[in-house]
Amino acid sequence: MIRTQRHFWISWIVWGLPGVAFGASARLTNGALIVSIDDRSGVYTIAEAPRESPVIVRAEVAAEIDHRWVKGSQYPRHEVVESGFTDALGSGRQATVTSSGLGGKPDLVYTIRLYEDRTFGELRLQLRNRSDQAYTVQSLRPLQATGKEILSLGGTPASDRVLSDSFSEDWPPLQIYDLGKAPHGMHRAVGSQLVFNRETRQSVFFGALTADRLLTIFHLQTQTAAPGGPAVTGFTVDSTGTTEIQATDEESDLRHGPRDNLIELSLALPAGGSLDAERLMFAAGAQYHTLLETYGAAIRQLHHSRIPAENMLGWWSWTAFYTKVTDRAALKNADVLAGTLKPFGYDWLHIDLGYSYARGDYAIPNLEQFPHGMQPLTERVKRFGLRLGVWTAPFEVSERSSVYKEHRDWLVHNAKGEPIQVTTAEEHPGERVFVLDPTHPQAQRHLEATYRTLTHDWGVSYIKLDFMDNTAIEGYYFRPGTTALEAQRIGLQLIRRVVGDQVLLDKDGSPMLTPVGLVDDGRISQDTGHTFERSKEAAPAIAARYYMHRNFFINDPDAFTVSRQVVEERTIRAPLSLDEAEVSIVLSAVSGGLFEIGDNLPDLVKDADRLALVENPTLLRMVKLGHAAVPLDLLSYGAEDELPSVFLLRDLPGEAIVAVFNWTDKPRVRRLSFADLQLPANGKYELRDALRAGVPVAAVAEGLELKLAARSVRLIRILDSERQQSADASK
Repeated sequence: MIRTQRHFWISWIVWGLPGVAFGASARLTNGALIVSIDDRSGVYTIAEAPRESPVIVRAEVAAEIDHRWVKGSQYPRHEVVESGFTDALGSGRQATVTSSGLGGKPDLVYTIRLYEDRTFGELRLQLRNRSDQAYTVQSLRPLQATGKEILSLGGTPASDRVLSDSFSEDWPPLQIYDLGKAPHGMHRAVGSQLVFNRETRQSVFFGALTADRLLTIFHLQTQTAAPGGPAVTGFTVDSTGTTEIQATDEESDLRHGPRDNLIELSLALPAGGSLDAERLMFAAGAQYHTLLETYGAAIRQLHHSRIPAENMLGWWSWTAFYTKVTDRAALKNADVLAGTLKPFGYDWLHIDLGYSYARGDYAIPNLEQFPHGMQPLTERVKRFGLRLGVWTAPFEVSERSSVYKEHRDWLVHNAKGEPIQVTTAEEHPGERVFVLDPTHPQAQRHLEATYRTLTHDWGVSYIKLDFMDNTAIEGYYFRPGTTALEAQRIGLQLIRRVVGDQVLLDKDGSPMLTPVGLVDDGRISQDTGHTFERSKEAAPAIAARYYMHRNFFINDPDAFTVSRQVVEERTIRAPLSLDEAEVSIVLSAVSGGLFEIGDNLPDLVKDADRLALVENPTLLRMVKLGHAAVPLDLLSYGAEDELPSVFLLRDLPGEAIVAVFNWTDKPRVRRLSFADLQLPANGKYELRDALRAGVPVAAVAEGLELKLAARSVRLIRILDSERQQSADASK
């Protein structure tokens, strides 16, 4: 493109006018971010305002079309149009870049938006096919970093720490890695990724704003053997199918099955048609907590998230009995729950896997373990004034089920027409499990009948929806061209219509964003259990997803276990010590969400020390308040801490509560100033140990000095007398 000096002057004259195309490079800013676009290559840069240098990332867009990657910079023409916009998140300025003229290939069109009153931007990518030829599309890439320095936060890359969200709450288990420490140097994320530099304290965040049809996958590739330490060698963000995740996770049964069952996404792009990537948010700044919380608030506003007013407190059968739960055991626990713990707010009885005949046949009781059916249990629950919940895996179908035996055409199949196996049933070892097709009309009738029976006939008012991760597979659906996530949205929308608005739905074993707006609660961590190790494994995800609470849904941290129970079905190292029991219940409480007891209650109530934890007034106040505690050291924890370990809850009148965990096997002393806890240094504080009957704790040097045993937690109430007096006066 030949550009004259006169053309530049014209570009500056029309700058800022709505809907004007120009040849010179575009520049957008909203006070927090600066985006520049080069009209010669279509490449864009993102920097933090007010300082435009250094650039955080320089990138272009791309797409995989007919199994070949095409990049925006390969196109000969790049038209840039700037205009104003208004959408559900606000108003601002946007630049739309149309890359065209590449041998009849579809146009690559991306739009970058910066909001006026918000500190983030948004990136949208679309393929437009203006030719008379049809194509297939495997992936759309709104971001492919280019240049010598792939991602820069101003400090040495070795100081970068990366928080990568995962496909579901535990697939793979969420870990926070120093740069280059992820397996094979690949920091793979699904949904969102945050990079924090511990030298400069600067961060950059990218997060999917939608997940209706395609999965947003991040690839931050590093070179670990570089002379100066680890270096970022590649960074891409793709809108694509779920097959990569199914094919790369070691625990995926699909990965180890027939290759015919791993089906690559291939969406039709007809002549004159278009195809959109999922919307991508980007933000940068010195406060990474703010970036996460801003993202969470945007998700809540955009998806009209369902947020129940009150938390669910109750008992859950899974970690007490696993698959061996019986009607007799459930009734005994219902008796104790109603007689002893209901006055404290525990009024939910939740029966997990084991009550139904087969996966897919959840309305048919397992008569071996529930010989009288579910009716006696549901009637007892009602008489006690308890509320009943059950487990389901809505899109799983096992070989024993009526669906598999009689209606295999209702299942998702491969190109050969064979049902795709995704796992085996734990309750019946070796039994194969397949995927129900939510787009099949008769499968939809089956789902409707199942969930209508559970809610209308049994009186169930809480339903867990499990294993939506392993059933989110690309395949051949009844409705052609349906993606895995699209099929799940169809199924979830149907279930919500059947059960109505009053029944709580809990996303378990599921992609994190796709169910938002349809479910009330959402699992955020790995399964917990009767060992300290299980609590420690769950902790990173409970910390990292704190911002999802009351934004995506009510967080579900899985059940806590505090008793000395030894479960024969699972390999348990030893009964929990009291310190380890405190870790389990406090970790659940800091999530601010569901609070479920995972112990056999008839045994628990005989143990005064353990029962006292379940009845602890501070823990119950935290849970009933329903706010997540902020993990202050989420990305800044020291190597000696091993994991984030300091959680602060500041939302009680005149009071803050801090939980400090020791994840190590050695006793430790932790010193925290009030400044570390983001509290005024000159406050008049009274400190009390919330796990030791309110025993006073001495303040030292304008802060706390806490002695922690190995594998333990301290829960400290910080009472501000001046704030308490102000709160009392305002009543």
